[in-house]
Amino acid sequence: MGERIATIKRETKETNISLELDIDGSGKWEIKTGIQMFDHLLAQLAQHGRFDLKISATGDDQHHVVEDVALCLGRALGKALGEKRGIIRMGDVFVPMDDALAMVAVDISGRGYTVLELPFSDNDMAGFATDLIRHFLESFAIEARLNLHAKILYGINDHHKAEALFKALGRALDTATGIDQRIAGELPSTKELLES
Repeated sequence: MGERIATIKRETKETNISLELDIDGSGKWEIKTGIQMFDHLLAQLAQHGRFDLKISATGDDQHHVVEDVALCLGRALGKALGEKRGIIRMGDVFVPMDDALAMVAVDISGRGYTVLELPFSDNDMAGFATDLIRHFLESFAIEARLNLHAKILYGINDHHKAEALFKALGRALDTATGIDQRIAGELPSTKELLES
């Protein structure tokens, strides 16, 4: 297995993104998007997914920055995984955060699809709209070409709900991108094909 690292750059009239991802890292991050809450959530993803992640992003508004970071992260994950040989492919986890409990299940299937149940209460998240979390997850899953099912089972505080969700996404992706030594070099599919 070679290094599973990818660098993505995306520059449009709306955003300028530079992103580096090392799937087999140790959870180190350097993240600057200009959106403090978003940086915090992405740091949770990196820390609990054990990914090394560097992101530098600027843009004309929060929506465009969140969307384009999601696209770059999805593209980086797909590029770093390459042919996906030997990966576990699927992962699921429940993560608590004080009053909140979140569940995430992923399948790196080659098909982008989301099912999301995110009952946020629209309480204050430092000016970060909770609907951007839904948009991030949808954009990421489509670009990474993976099935992503995410559910906030309960909770009161939106910050806790969001943090549990991103920690769960990191843990589920850590499992799914792991290498299964029993099938080293093989594709985890009866079709012997994972779309890429």
